[in-house]
Amino acid sequence: MRRAVSLVAVIVAMLAASPARAQTYDPAYPICLQVFGITGNYFSCRYTSMGQCRLVASSRAAQCIVNPYFAGGAKGRAPRRGAAY
Repeated sequence: MRRAVSLVAVIVAMLAASPARAQTYDPAYPICLQVFGITGNYFSCRYTSMGQCRLVASSRAAQCIVNPYFAGGAKGRAPRRGAAY
């Protein structure tokens, strides 16, 4: 009986677990290319400058956008070192 209950618990756990969705924006890069296509749209966040992205986007149904999840962006200023007045 215990084995049957354990088996049911394992099956329920396997069915309840869903695959993780891929993250749309890569937080390592500040610029993303949004590509529009017949089969669907996608984001490609692999660019370090807007000019680099625009070069890839030219002649395509695409646009460059600023990555809203860029992790290396605005951080607080470093504390001043030196004599205090």
